[in-house]
Amino acid sequence: MGNVSGGLTVYFEEPFWIGVFERICDGKLSVAKVTFGAEPKDYEVQEFILKHYFSLCFSPAVATTVKEAKKNPKRIQRDVKKQLQSVGIGTKSQQALKLQQEQNKQERKVKSREQKLAESERMFELKQQKRIAKHKGH
Repeated sequence: MGNVSGGLTVYFEEPFWIGVFERICDGKLSVAKVTFGAEPKDYEVQEFILKHYFSLCFSPAVATTVKEAKKNPKRIQRDVKKQLQSVGIGTKSQQALKLQQEQNKQERKVKSREQKLAESERMFELKQQKRIAKHKGH
């Protein structure tokens, strides 16, 4: 495992506060989305990260470019201030979330189809047993 970096963006999306965890590992971006509900305080976010980070369900990795450059501390402060003022999440993050959502949708469809088939099979067997039971008396 090479270079790993991560980030957290917390923003307000009517009516809840949403947190988007971004993890870049070996040039691949994966994302996890968390709904906080009420506006989380800094210590609540830190506590959430410490307790629940490893149980987060990250999306499949999407290729991304990683820039390795040393930055001036004042520049970093300005960038953080800009990020705090900007609204929304990066397009790569949105793509990763959408990919995860599609995968979950496919899994749900397969599971639901299997349940429906099992139910129809059970009903068929029940009908057959009733039919056999009707004719046993004669």
